[in-house]
Amino acid sequence: MPTVRLASETDFQGWREAARALRSSQVAPEATLWTVDGAGGDLFGEAAPSPAAGAPAFTVPREFVELADRVILHRSDERFALLYRLLWRLGREPDLLRIHSDPDVQKAQGFAKAVGLAAHKMKAFVRFRLATDPEGGESYVAWFEPAHRVTEMTAPFFARRFATMNFSILTPDVCVHWDTQRLAVLPGADPADAPSEDSLEDYWRTYYASIFNPARLKVGAMQKEMPKRYWRNLPEARLIPELIARAEGRTDAMVSQAPSTPSRRVMRAAQRASRDASYDGEAVTTLEEVHAGVQMCRRCDLYRDATQGVSGEGPARARIMFVGEQPGDQEDLAGRPFVGPAGQMFDKALAAAGVPRDQAFVTNAVKHFKHELRGKRRIHKTPTTGEVTACRWWLEAERRIVRPRVIVALGGTAALSVFGKALAVSKLRQQALQLPDQAQGVVTYHPSYLLRLPDHEARARAYAQFVEDLKFAWSLAG
Repeated sequence: MPTVRLASETDFQGWREAARALRSSQVAPEATLWTVDGAGGDLFGEAAPSPAAGAPAFTVPREFVELADRVILHRSDERFALLYRLLWRLGREPDLLRIHSDPDVQKAQGFAKAVGLAAHKMKAFVRFRLATDPEGGESYVAWFEPAHRVTEMTAPFFARRFATMNFSILTPDVCVHWDTQRLAVLPGADPADAPSEDSLEDYWRTYYASIFNPARLKVGAMQKEMPKRYWRNLPEARLIPELIARAEGRTDAMVSQAPSTPSRRVMRAAQRASRDASYDGEAVTTLEEVHAGVQMCRRCDLYRDATQGVSGEGPARARIMFVGEQPGDQEDLAGRPFVGPAGQMFDKALAAAGVPRDQAFVTNAVKHFKHELRGKRRIHKTPTTGEVTACRWWLEAERRIVRPRVIVALGGTAALSVFGKALAVSKLRQQALQLPDQAQGVVTYHPSYLLRLPDHEARARAYAQFVEDLKFAWSLAG
């Protein structure tokens, strides 16, 4: 039986070359043994064949290469054979990877998903400790035990995030070192090589305790996102049992406290603005006044069923303003715009387009959540033209205070509010439209539209267009 000995557990290039040679020589998957140097194998196995002379060339889909690049990092001993089995079958079943019910495809996709999750956990739960390097300078060292072999894959993330900091991440598999210029990869380490607790961890625990919100605690969800296997390396983990135990009492105390009262000047401006729909708005001069006024607004009936009004969020002098349709279910509960599923899609697209959200002002055409009940669920309903018109007063106030160079209307309802008339979103993309206040307007999709597209290819195409529109708007903003 041909035996392939790879140089390491993550030797993707070695696997790729061997798999190509085996398939060219028509060696079946069940007749092949995969192993790693120093990990045993078939004592009487034959060496893997070299590429067959004159064998016909073959290609595989790019998505297979990307899938294999992830799967190879999984800790399962089956991964090499699984990938070769898929490669073998692709010669006869070119659309194999699209058959998600196939057991081999399911397993490979599951391995890739687990590797992606392990990388996410590493980015979230690595904690550096201050150490002294041999020259007496400061460096930072972290010990981490990833679920899969993702250290090299995630190392560039830490190099970008901590570009000016000398650091080392020690794991049982490999260690990575960053000297502010280049990344070096060395053999794995032992937990004893990591430094002990430092003084910075007290500051971190104080910060973690201060941001812990007992009212939003869901123990099951927290332990799913932060599994206990990572706790031993997290300085804040020692606080978690006590914070959980005290959560109910702290929540009761928070509920029993009276809400803070805005200043009398803010309240007077808010009352006047919410009472008089024809008022020209000059009294509303700050975003604080807008926020207070939205809470008291009675310009239409949407306030009756909403939890609270949701005003805009962002710098008071932002170069770019994004206008959505209305708050969704999660925004209505949180009191902040774009924090639900559409908001996560929006944040992802902003990052892809290079638009810092903290430099943008994000708001909605309508400030209260319009919905209907279906059982216990609150289902979104599109605001009417009358409701958009009634709420446009608040959007105009935000525009006057923020004075953005570019206003991006996300979807048809936002376009109606920003431009005062219905516009065809798909026909006006990538165009700079002049607004009366000298700002430039851009029209694009609403992120929730992307989430509603059932077809994966259509969703990917619309998302790419959405990102291009955000890049275009950001370039207009200078």
